[in-house]
Amino acid sequence: MYLVKKIINIINLKTMKQKNLVLTFIFSLAILPLFASGPSVELLSTKAIDSVFPELPYAYNALEPTIDAKTMEIHYSKHHKAYYNNFLAAIKGTPAADLELKSLFAEISKQPAAVRNNGGGYYNHMLFWENMSPTKTDPSAALKAAIEKDFGSVDKFKEEFANAAKKQFGSGWAWLVLGKDGKLFVSSTGNQDNPLMDVVEKKGTPLLCIDVWEHAYYLKYQNLRADYVDNFWNVVNWDTVSKRFENK
Repeated sequence: MYLVKKIINIINLKTMKQKNLVLTFIFSLAILPLFASGPSVELLSTKAIDSVFPELPYAYNALEPTIDAKTMEIHYSKHHKAYYNNFLAAIKGTPAADLELKSLFAEISKQPAAVRNNGGGYYNHMLFWENMSPTKTDPSAALKAAIEKDFGSVDKFKEEFANAAKKQFGSGWAWLVLGKDGKLFVSSTGNQDNPLMDVVEKKGTPLLCIDVWEHAYYLKYQNLRADYVDNFWNVVNWDTVSKRFENK
């Protein structure tokens, strides 16, 4: 971030709009390639206590008008950071600290609520940030073929995913998941649970998710969760989702 500010000063950008455009461009060049393979996937093989808080792969305003800058800032720097800090505090000095995150989730039913809620909140949000991009993308040929095979069409998948997100009662998430049988399915989970956890009905590898906690959309959409879900497709990072599928 220091280097970014130095570059902005060197080229003497005067308006906030110009500075935000440069920030978005630099983040895209420097950070998005790192997220292409998905740090969240690599994190699953990391000891829980060694979990790191990620850099956001774009500027706060990069996803506007779909998601406003203030929501992004609060969601990332307050909510996500709190889940991360509370997760580390909950596992510190316990056997869970030395478990790989994937193993921890696989036996999350044995853990206290603070580990389940904050560990899920920490990891789910990493997936969520990676799921989005200011650059328009499309599913890879392989992912598109799998979606068409298991849902009938991309549009039918989107409808099923959107319905899961819209109908999730209270706080939670909707997911596109790769099952152990190699088939794709859509599910939803309450609170901060995810498909890697042994407490959910349908388990598998999460490929795409949307956060439907009110803090994810309320400043812009208020009670109109459906509008937020419908607009989500404008910022889906299909490159990352496709790589998760192809690297299964």
